[in-house]
Amino acid sequence: MPSSPSSPATERERLGLHADCAACFGLCCVALAFTRSADFPIDKDAGDPCRNLRPDHRCGIHPELRERGFVGCTVYDCFGAGQKISRVTFAGQDWREHPEVRSSMFALLPVLRHVHELLWYLTEAVALSTGRAGPAGQADHDPSLTSELRAAVARVEHLSLGSPQDLLAQDLDALRGGVNPLLLRASEGARARSPHQPRGRRADHRGADLVGRRLARADLRGASLRGTLLVGADLRGADLRSADLVGADLRGADLSGANLTDALFLTQAQVNAARGDTTTRLPDGLVHPGHWTAAPTDAAPAPGPHGRRPRGDHPRRAARPRR
Repeated sequence: MPSSPSSPATERERLGLHADCAACFGLCCVALAFTRSADFPIDKDAGDPCRNLRPDHRCGIHPELRERGFVGCTVYDCFGAGQKISRVTFAGQDWREHPEVRSSMFALLPVLRHVHELLWYLTEAVALSTGRAGPAGQADHDPSLTSELRAAVARVEHLSLGSPQDLLAQDLDALRGGVNPLLLRASEGARARSPHQPRGRRADHRGADLVGRRLARADLRGASLRGTLLVGADLRGADLRSADLVGADLRGADLSGANLTDALFLTQAQVNAARGDTTTRLPDGLVHPGHWTAAPTDAAPAPGPHGRRPRGDHPRRAARPRR
């Protein structure tokens, strides 16, 4: 009898897709450039160690990064690329002790991060195609799609274990272009089977510019928000169940009270970049960031099972100043 398929969490653990800073040579603190902005208080060129990087490759101000203005550091996720480069690709060669590997090691970080991010999405897509993840209640699946997705996982995993030369020569646009149609098929199938389907047609905001848009309490169940710019958007109390959020830019978006249960392809990095509170509902495996706030005492309840709020539980409306 064949063994049961592993969960996305188990597969991601096997593939090493969770960042392990203790096994990394602080690559993100050296390889990447910083630009003085709301995310960073300083300018730093790529290849220069951050002033806060200690000799043991750990951050000297890690508990105070946000307070010190290094917000960008708190939302960055290498998807495990840092430790793979440090321990596998370069077999434990420390860039401080082996300066000859510095340039290729640093150049490889954004490349392998991209590859690992694709692996992260593919593991979720496999689970969606088999009905083991995503919207509750889905039972049927597409064996052909599952087979194609697993083959893609094997190909991309093999690439991730390649030499620095092979990885740096990889055409990332072509790689993503070959994977995206599979992710889209998995997304469409899962959303079509979702019990959270809204009445009428699902919203399609793929690639849209919704920066700063007021979308409080919006019904976005099953919506396509792939690559959508939602920077600073007001999504308080919005219903995002089964919405496809692959590549959506949620920096500064307010997710307070929003329902993201079963949201597709949502990553912890996206959650970390957003704002929210204790009433925000997240998919299994994702956690509320430490900088999110407690729910206000008069917070409205999250949308119910049909996208509506329970009767009698209406948020108090703030008085608007006269103009």
